[in-house]
Amino acid sequence: MALNDMPTSPRVTSAATPSRRWRDLALPLGLSVLVAVGLVGLAMATGWEETITALQALHWREITILLVLSLLNYACRGVRWHIFAIRLGLKTDLTQNMRHFLGGFAMSVTPGRVGELVRMRWLRRETGWSFERTAPLVLVDRAADLAAMAILLAMALALSTTGMTGGIPVVIFAIGAAIIATRPKLLRLVGDVGHILSRRSFPRLFVRIRRAAESLRAFSGLRLLLATGALGLIGWMAEGYAFHLLLGWLGTDIGLWKAVGIFIFATLAGGLTGAPGGLGGAEAAMVALLVLDGVPLEIAVPATLVIRVTTLWFAIFIGFLIFPMAERASKRADYALENG
Repeated sequence: MALNDMPTSPRVTSAATPSRRWRDLALPLGLSVLVAVGLVGLAMATGWEETITALQALHWREITILLVLSLLNYACRGVRWHIFAIRLGLKTDLTQNMRHFLGGFAMSVTPGRVGELVRMRWLRRETGWSFERTAPLVLVDRAADLAAMAILLAMALALSTTGMTGGIPVVIFAIGAAIIATRPKLLRLVGDVGHILSRRSFPRLFVRIRRAAESLRAFSGLRLLLATGALGLIGWMAEGYAFHLLLGWLGTDIGLWKAVGIFIFATLAGGLTGAPGGLGGAEAAMVALLVLDGVPLEIAVPATLVIRVTTLWFAIFIGFLIFPMAERASKRADYALENG
């Protein structure tokens, strides 16, 4: 995979590319190994046999249900991406947009949100649109995820039998970030302030933020927000419900909304760590919250392992399947554009 034409830096040279590729591969690989070692260590410390027994209790039909619920999440968010792309003015069809969205999952655990960048590269090849023109699509999609997850976490805090007050700051942060990212005036203000404070460090970044703010006007409108918001809620609720089912199959039932709350909180907490794919942070938060709720470690560890495999790693697997097709299609389209 060539990353030379990604919008990382205009000063990137071909000599530096192998080093960057190695870092992009080594970091998620190292984090994955550390997470795996940590989960195995917990399992061994609390009863390896009990953990294996819990995993063996799952039937292949139950694993299939978990994967289908994850597919529902990806499908809903992919359709939302399509709606946003059309609203922005891109002349792409549903097949193209789903290919871009799902193919980007292959880069989920690479630093710097390369998944979003590669989607923008495909769009540039197929439509001729610059990165600055497609940046609002990425921004509004991230904001929509934050908003949907914040709403679900707030509902979980209100409806679960025991409160998770630690989730309140996360809800506030997620909603605040979503509001800023989808309000052109607020985002432009961030760009203006950042430009003034960081003229020497990141002048181009904040200029791009201000330009992106102008394009966000395309995403205003109550009907659009309701439709895309519903898709996000359905998608993330599907994975939260999968976690609830999994805990029940492993022999512990903490209630639907508490399970949803723990799953969403852990996912957001993992994202806040800045680690690719939330690796490490999400798993640690999930195990800790389950144990605090009285779930034995021999159940908390396999539950965390299974739900991460059937959500994050399943998405990456799908991404690797779609990625080559997206690359080939974008190269063909790019060649067609260049040759009339």
